[in-house]
Amino acid sequence: MRSPDTLRTVRRLPGRAGAEDSKFDRLVYERVRLGIMSALAVNEPLTFNELKALFEVSDGNLSAHARKLEEAGYIACEKSFADRRPKSEYRLTAAGRQALFRYLDHIEAVIKATRRS
Repeated sequence: MRSPDTLRTVRRLPGRAGAEDSKFDRLVYERVRLGIMSALAVNEPLTFNELKALFEVSDGNLSAHARKLEEAGYIACEKSFADRRPKSEYRLTAAGRQALFRYLDHIEAVIKATRRS
């Protein structure tokens, strides 16, 4: 543990207040969920199997992450049948696109601040 006289001052990101930092969306931060949202931002729609192949995850793992994003209103799932087989297609919602852009803005600010130091 550091003594009080050796503590460093932690710099905040430029233009960011502490209250704004607390709005960082941890739901988007997780690797698979960020991947799902990013893939859907440029390849709408994508099926469950396409997403599964992209991220090389199990059915259960993908299903759990997709469900969390659906519950947050970030993605929408449309279920149908193709040749008597169930088919789930996912799309990024407007709220999901905004959340993804907020996350990317935050990461860009972190990168810029890091490069300046």
